[in-house]
Amino acid sequence: MLDGVPDAVYRLDAQGRFTYLNAAAEGLFRRRADELIGRSMVECFPMLEGTPAEKLLHEVLATAEPRQFDHYAEQRDRWFEVRAFPDAEGIAVFFRDVDAQHRAAQRRETALRELTAVLEALPSATVLVDEDGRILITNRAWEANSELLRSSGIDPGGLDDDYLECLRRGLPGDDQAAVAAGLARLQAEPLDGLPGSFDHEYSAQLGSFATWFRLQAARVPDSRRVVVTHTDITERVRGEQALAWRAGHDELTGLPNRATLLDMIADALAHGTPDAPGTALLVLDLDGFKTVNDSLGHQIGDRLLRQVGERLAEQVRPGDAVGRLGADQFVVLARSCDQAEAAALAFRLQSTFALPFTASGISVPLSASIGVAVSRSDVRDPHQLLSDADAAMFAAKSSGRDRVHLFSPGLREAARWRLEVATRLRGDAIDQLVVHYQPVVRLDTGEVEGVEALVRWQHPERGLLPPDSFLSVAEETGQVIPITRWLLRETTRKAAEWAAQGLPLRMSVNISARHFSAETLVRDVRVALRDSGLPPDQLVLELTETSVAEDPTRAEDQLTVLRSFGVRVAIDDFGTGWSSLAQLFALPIGTLKIDRSLLNAAERAVAGETGAVLHAIVELTRTLGIRSVAEGVETPEHLRMVREAGCDLAQGWLLGQAMPAEEIPRFVRSVQAAGGDLCALAVAGASVPQAG
Repeated sequence: MLDGVPDAVYRLDAQGRFTYLNAAAEGLFRRRADELIGRSMVECFPMLEGTPAEKLLHEVLATAEPRQFDHYAEQRDRWFEVRAFPDAEGIAVFFRDVDAQHRAAQRRETALRELTAVLEALPSATVLVDEDGRILITNRAWEANSELLRSSGIDPGGLDDDYLECLRRGLPGDDQAAVAAGLARLQAEPLDGLPGSFDHEYSAQLGSFATWFRLQAARVPDSRRVVVTHTDITERVRGEQALAWRAGHDELTGLPNRATLLDMIADALAHGTPDAPGTALLVLDLDGFKTVNDSLGHQIGDRLLRQVGERLAEQVRPGDAVGRLGADQFVVLARSCDQAEAAALAFRLQSTFALPFTASGISVPLSASIGVAVSRSDVRDPHQLLSDADAAMFAAKSSGRDRVHLFSPGLREAARWRLEVATRLRGDAIDQLVVHYQPVVRLDTGEVEGVEALVRWQHPERGLLPPDSFLSVAEETGQVIPITRWLLRETTRKAAEWAAQGLPLRMSVNISARHFSAETLVRDVRVALRDSGLPPDQLVLELTETSVAEDPTRAEDQLTVLRSFGVRVAIDDFGTGWSSLAQLFALPIGTLKIDRSLLNAAERAVAGETGAVLHAIVELTRTLGIRSVAEGVETPEHLRMVREAGCDLAQGWLLGQAMPAEEIPRFVRSVQAAGGDLCALAVAGASVPQAG
């Protein structure tokens, strides 16, 4: 019966002699049965003496206990599985050739050792998972992380534990599902195909901080085992989060920036309902903050901006947001806020500027112009709402600063006009500018002493536009500098031309504060005078109180240089800026132009109170050697008041409107032909040529 068994089978008696061999055993030993039966195994095969196989067979005979072991036949260079079964007569031994399986196992064992060595060298926590999902190998980094996990109350598991079950102890459900699906997909791949892989990032709470890991899994070639690494990417993720935060926030104040604000506004608008209050935006622009930066330095300016952001954040309602648009502009987003509530919030924010701000021991008073816009049910565009609030802020600043202004549809049209103006001024609009000239008259003789140049824009669609419709935009955009440069060239050329015709009229030109900042004023004036040939003392530069007050030191330096080569300097619109007289008269000025608002107030005053003030101002200027010019003389009563106050010069509609350059010579000669006293002619109502 044993002759048909594929395994080699032989029997040994109690003395270790062969008593039986089947055909497979004869083939294995390459000896016939009759050559071996009756002889001991060691006698037939001396090379077995002292080998583990011999000892194990003797142990079976001695103990009568069955044994199974692997035997390497050195001469045959093959591995066999040996099973020995004792009985009363000896033992039966079964030999099976397992060389292929054994060598395959050895190869797997070698590969596993090599893989283990590789995994040990990896800096990331790594495990090898078998096809049943159990952990076969862990590396040192895994063990080190395990200690950290255990300190956080999480058991990471170890060898022979279910990997996914261990992972579930520290992962949220979504991450668990993603990892399980990824592993299942890898282990379902065909073994003869290219091994796949997958990545997944997750976070785990270790101690008081969230730690981020990148899980990378890859199938071992020709196997269903999977290598899984867990790389700590916390530093990278926190870096990315910090970059994302910085991308969405203002670096100086830490407040949301423009991009983040627009996202927040869009979200607030999207969640609004027709029946609920709207979304309110308040744009705050600090008044005159450039002067603070220029005079105190940007370091102090930056500290003040941070304080402004902090104060605003303290005043808003829970759920509202404060952001910084840039420079000295802030935004408050108020959700579920109607117009009345938004206005109340704006006034509350305005009150936060009542107390000065302090930086480096310096107390700095600040104010803000605030524009308010509240969304309607049809408004869903955050850019539009921000634009509306910005237009309202511009209106607040234009109306005198430190004001609150609510948006109205008309402001949107004004904003479009400002955009058109800014665009055209950068283009060909400067070629469309024209200059009109208003006579300036001596009050003692009535003689036309000079003219003030007033720029106009001959708009191709809107016609002739006054300066207040476009110069404020030019001031904002910086285009006022090339306009003034052009104006200086045009007016000095015209004044020189009139002088050549026997009409030496002193030319007055308005100068912007922007020109002081650009520090090109001195050069531009010199170039204009050189090119035109006009004597410097025939040019008067007019500056407003407020423009000088923005940077008095820089203004004084440049005006002093201009005065040194003969150019005259006048302060325009005196009485509107409420400047310090001491600061004002410290400048190298030769003329003070008194604003028409003082004349109107004097006309309304009881018992001549304001007239007395007017007289005091003129006396002060005369004491300082400064000439006075009364602006806005529109009635005989105005003319009487300024004469009684002792003003030197006057201008206004009563004495002559602004007119094109070609009308000035005819106007002046007509006055001269009528006796030369324009004041007397005006009071008498005589026919004096006026601008058409």
